[in-house]
Amino acid sequence: MRDPHTRDVLLARVRDMALRYSRVRLGRFGAEDTAQDVAQEVCMAVVTALATYEERGLPFEAFVYTITSRKLADVQRAAMRGPAPVAEVPDGPDEGPSPESLAVMRDDAATAMTLMQRLPAQQREILTLRVAVGMSTDETAAALGMSAGAVRVAQHRALTKLRAMLAQAGAGDVA
Repeated sequence: MRDPHTRDVLLARVRDMALRYSRVRLGRFGAEDTAQDVAQEVCMAVVTALATYEERGLPFEAFVYTITSRKLADVQRAAMRGPAPVAEVPDGPDEGPSPESLAVMRDDAATAMTLMQRLPAQQREILTLRVAVGMSTDETAAALGMSAGAVRVAQHRALTKLRAMLAQAGAGDVA
C-alpha cells in the first residue's frame, strides 16, 4: 500500500477491531496490556500480509479476524506455559475508575462471561463477533463459513437464551 494516509486509516480500523475482539476473548480483567499487544501484532501481520493479500470474495474483516484469532491462540498457549509479568509500581495517583466502579464492572462482566460460557461455542463466537467486535452479519457469516441468515438465527437464539439465563439468575438473587 503506497498511500501512507490510506494505510494509516486501514491500520487504525484493523487495530480497533483486533483490540475489541482480543478484550472479549481474553475475558479477564487485567489483560488490557495483552489485548493491546495482540492488536499490535495483528497490525504488523496485516502490514506484512498486504503485499501478498488476494481478494477471494470474502470481506477483509474476515481476513483480520483469522489473523487475530490465531494471535490470540498463541497468547493463550503462552499464558498456560509460564508466569505473567508483574506490573510496575505507578509514579503517581491512579486517575482511572474507582475500586467500587471496577468491582461493579467486574461483577457484571463475570456474570456475562459465565452466562456466555453456557452457550454453544458457535453462538458464543457469533455474539463476540457481532456485539463486541462490531462485524456485520455478512462479515460474520464469511468469517465463520455460514450464511447470513444462519448467523441471524443463531444470534437471535443466543440472545434469547442469554436473556432467559439472566432472568433465571436474577430470580435467584435476594435483594
